[in-house]
Amino acid sequence: MKIQRLFTESGTTPESYFKFAKRSSVIRNPDGKMIFEMNDIRIPENWSQIATDIIAQKYFRKAGVPKFTKKIAEKGVPVWLQRSEPDKEKLKNLPVEKRTGPETDSRKVFDRLAGTLTYWGWKHGYFEDEEDARAYYDEMFFMLANQMAAPNSPQWFNTGIYWAYGITGPAQGHYFVDPETKKLKKSEDAYTHPQPHACFIQSVKDDLVNDGGI
Repeated sequence: MKIQRLFTESGTTPESYFKFAKRSSVIRNPDGKMIFEMNDIRIPENWSQIATDIIAQKYFRKAGVPKFTKKIAEKGVPVWLQRSEPDKEKLKNLPVEKRTGPETDSRKVFDRLAGTLTYWGWKHGYFEDEEDARAYYDEMFFMLANQMAAPNSPQWFNTGIYWAYGITGPAQGHYFVDPETKKLKKSEDAYTHPQPHACFIQSVKDDLVNDGGI
């Protein structure tokens, strides 16, 4: 595919089009008791407080995000598009309890979504060349940050968790079609091949992902 830029220019980073501000997000019970609080989170300056609350309370990955990551070299994949995993050498210099934590920066969320989609497209030959892949990434990041495009909730939750952070998880009964063999395969973990679709629960006894589920 050839990707025509509409909102970005080659040679600029998509985040450079925005100002990011530090915000807080709080949930309180009717009696005033605080049940959720995140401070110093980075959000596009033009986002409303409601939008800030939604990404902070719902879509930020809440646990297991490594403080330091490193790129994993992969033949044929541009360095900027390579996936990442925890940098164990750097992490070992931190106290155990500080080695991982939640996402606190919306730029990380936009990057893992746009980056993963671009990575998959690159791996399976969707783009004409690297410039088209870069254009797709930049445009997707821009549209997410500018609230011009918004995937459904499971995309925000699951897409890019493996690509950006190397996080895996127990298999949950997901299946995917192998793009090379064209055959249906069972996912070996929760995030390498996530199933970021909406829920289609048919009755109170239905189970979405486990054995016997939809």
